Amino acid sequence: MSLEQVSPVGLYIHIPWCIRKCPYCDFNSHELKGNIQEKEYVAALLRDLDFDLKVAGAVQIETIFLGGGTPSLFSPEAIAELLAGVRARVACKPGLEVSMEANPGTVESGRFKGFRQAGINRLSMGIQSFDDEMLKRLGRIHSGQEAINAIEIAQAAGFDNLNLDLMFGLPNQTAEKALADLNQALAFDPLHLSHYQLTIEPNTFFYKQPPKLPEDDDCWEIQQGCKQLLETKGYEQYEISAWSRPHHRCQHNLNYWRFGDYLGIGAGAHGKIHSMGGEEITRIWKVKNPRDYLQSAGGAAVLGGRNHLSRQDLPLEFIMNSLRLKEGFKPSLFESQTGLAWSHISDDILRLKGEGLLVIDSQGVRCSDKGWSFLDELLQRFVPS
Repeated sequence: MSLEQVSPVGLYIHIPWCIRKCPYCDFNSHELKGNIQEKEYVAALLRDLDFDLKVAGAVQIETIFLGGGTPSLFSPEAIAELLAGVRARVACKPGLEVSMEANPGTVESGRFKGFRQAGINRLSMGIQSFDDEMLKRLGRIHSGQEAINAIEIAQAAGFDNLNLDLMFGLPNQTAEKALADLNQALAFDPLHLSHYQLTIEPNTFFYKQPPKLPEDDDCWEIQQGCKQLLETKGYEQYEISAWSRPHHRCQHNLNYWRFGDYLGIGAGAHGKIHSMGGEEITRIWKVKNPRDYLQSAGGAAVLGGRNHLSRQDLPLEFIMNSLRLKEGFKPSLFESQTGLAWSHISDDILRLKGEGLLVIDSQGVRCSDKGWSFLDELLQRFVPS
């Protein structure tokens, strides 16, 4: 089989257990009760991958991302076994980015070193805040000092490619406290920062019992102050909530925003693949309950559902991802990733440019500053009637 026939894909691996469910979290995560079933779960993940590969055909894994839940609850030995199993089953790009999420309250020095030796080369740490009061309100199990210690241990273990997750707009948070959090993170000179506003999502504890959050004007002040600080420190904003040093963007997430294909294994994991000669795009997802997943992985019963995207769905699906990127997209990318002609959306694009929401130039199509501020309203123009 020639190289041209091999499709590049990302691989997302979901590990669903946490020590405690955060009140703002709407991900498929489950509080750990008893011993973690890592050996059984790794075996299930690899059976799940075998199942997906039968559907996806000839692919090469370009990036791997272990998310959760809290993947760092698994031992380095289990992570090494998992990554070795992936490499034994499917071609992987040489030197590919292998990311893993970790929380400061669930890892220790020996594990960081072990994760690095197991093949993890990018660590994403869920700090959220260094303020003990804010952390308590968020239901986090670590303290600010534990977060500082964890970052130092991770860097000493060889994780130079480090992402720190920070939230702003927290309950009763002031601009001064938000900037103090960001300054503390910047003291470690991480290559990547995820900086995003706390939002209240359905099916969360905060949705049932909402905390008092800063007013919209206050959140705007926080966002703009943090943006100015990050730019001053030499970080580039390449996505709505992502900042990096030059050449250190998260490659796995870039694939999502560019409407690339990816496999998703694990309880509740989602995937997206082109099928039928590239003429059909299908989203699939796995059963959410870890117990059901362990029993069904490897067979059709593992599917929680599938959705074949229609031609009417594709413009919105593409636009809602690609316009999250500051660089936007080129018309050629729209055509190659959707199979639709540029004329399918060109009139809408020109109208939005006329309203000052989009910029069109030799680099392609991207949001203006105004368009990024009103992205949800902009996307409504592409909702199928």
